[in-house]
Amino acid sequence: MSRVRTRFAPSPTGFIHLGNIRSALYPWAFARSKSHPGGGDFILRIEDTDLERSSQAAVDVILEGMAWLGLDHDEGPFFQMQRMDRYREVLAQLQALGHVYPCYTSMAELDALREHQMAHKQKPRYDGKWRPEPGKTLPPIPVGVQPVLRFLNPLDGVVAWDDKVKGRIEISNTELDDLVIARPDGTPTYNFCVVVDDIDMAITHVIRGDDHVNNTPRQINIFHALGKKPPVYAHLPTVLNESGEKMSKRNGAKPVTQYRDEGYLPDAMVNYLARLGWSHGDDEIFSREQFLDWFNLDHLGKSAAQFDEAKLRWVNAQHLKIMPAQQLADLVRPRLTQRGITPDEQLAAICALFKDRCDTTVALANWAAVFYDPVSLDPEVLTPWLSPAVQQAIWALHQSLSNCEWSQAHVSSAIKQVLAQAGIKMQQLATPVRLLLCGQAQTPSLDAVMVLFTRERVLQRLHQIHNFGL
Repeated sequence: MSRVRTRFAPSPTGFIHLGNIRSALYPWAFARSKSHPGGGDFILRIEDTDLERSSQAAVDVILEGMAWLGLDHDEGPFFQMQRMDRYREVLAQLQALGHVYPCYTSMAELDALREHQMAHKQKPRYDGKWRPEPGKTLPPIPVGVQPVLRFLNPLDGVVAWDDKVKGRIEISNTELDDLVIARPDGTPTYNFCVVVDDIDMAITHVIRGDDHVNNTPRQINIFHALGKKPPVYAHLPTVLNESGEKMSKRNGAKPVTQYRDEGYLPDAMVNYLARLGWSHGDDEIFSREQFLDWFNLDHLGKSAAQFDEAKLRWVNAQHLKIMPAQQLADLVRPRLTQRGITPDEQLAAICALFKDRCDTTVALANWAAVFYDPVSLDPEVLTPWLSPAVQQAIWALHQSLSNCEWSQAHVSSAIKQVLAQAGIKMQQLATPVRLLLCGQAQTPSLDAVMVLFTRERVLQRLHQIHNFGL
């Protein structure tokens, strides 16, 4: 089989959000997938011809977000603005082949034409005034007007393709007007540049959002005019936000990199995004390797997918649970360092104990921080637990822990002895001790938590009961 070549071609006109990055995930996955023995390449192309709105900051977020998610590219990034000479070269080829003509219709004329057509309930379209045809006399060329260049679209027949998501699509050429492919200053336009790029980069599969469906027949006609075979197309349904609107910055979408900052795992994001428009049976949680083993274009969904942050947090929590503790510690450590905390060798054990209670690495870092930083105690929460008997028991525990071997088994034995001597239940002792140690009433097993602290820190925190009346 021939080698698959896919591409992701974002415009750097705003930050990249989850709806955008899903359009990178699928072509990346298809290039990496084992569903085609010939292998694949993933190309990154930055479509930066909108000079007014494009920015280097947006490019940086694209590169940063893809790097964080592990969506590595084999070639690129290519920038369209650096390929202008190539576009002009191909434009000259099209002109020589008779597929391009100059159009002198002004913007004012086009606006008036559009208003007239809409008033008469007609589809707004160019009327072909400057289109050269046998026996037709063109108007006099206006003085001092720089023309646009239009593509001579076929007048009959249909443009058809078998979309890997939407199935067979056929568009009559009579529905298409003559596309502007170069502006008055000679700058080529989007649909033309895309075709030249896809030809030069030998793209075999174009996997992109379905907002591009209307561009596809125009692009296919340009491929044919250049004597080239169009790629296979797969147009992905829109990703909706939680309100059912198209995901966009305007509708509250967050930059992809914000999810990194909020403590989500790259593999969990890949897992979640993969399920926003693709499925493998009922599998909800899977590794990156499983995803690439399973992925193909035959199971892409046809319906719009809706983002659900609660589901994303659940998926992230599942990945936290199965991640090795040392890997989690490597992610948590820099978060603690940012807070001025220098964790010790116990960090991996802390992550192992608390990861089942967390849905992000930020939450896990919050738990880890209590082992190194002082915790704030709320007297209104703690005091109701401190009956005289419990205070005596906490002090007895303090005494016992001062001398016992610092292991979970010996700490557990010390707790049991104190409970027996004081004649109180575990919850009566454990809850205030947890509050003193961690500032939280709910933690994993008390003995498991205590031995992750240094003995000195446990004794110092238990000693704080003196501030509450003992």
